[in-house]
Amino acid sequence: QVQLVESGGGLVQPGGSLRLSCAASGRTFSGYSMGWFRQAPGKEREFVAAIKGSGDETYYEYSVKGRFTISRDNAKNTVYLQMSSLKPEDTALYYCAAAWRAGLVIRGDEYDYWGQGTQVTVSS
Repeated sequence: QVQLVESGGGLVQPGGSLRLSCAASGRTFSGYSMGWFRQAPGKEREFVAAIKGSGDETYYEYSVKGRFTISRDNAKNTVYLQMSSLKPEDTALYYCAAAWRAGLVIRGDEYDYWGQGTQVTVSS
């Protein structure tokens, strides 16, 4: 069993930055492919970014590529999402997820564990 706890959300002005963190329990964190998803009010959950267990490969949804960076520190059992040049359309509840897979995981239904989410609001 893996527990995931997100933090770092908040209110930020357009063009600003935030760094989300997701702390995981357990001793085999490097064996999990990790991802970030988001869900805006009235919309379906959507994929944002993913990173392999080794941290050497990442993948991004097109609208965040070049603005968001996913990274992980396996010694700290933590995955991060650095968000820059934020736009109002980035406003959503952001979730991290863990999948016991070797490669990148893009589909939400392939993830095994989910956090509770952290709210990001981009507004002036």
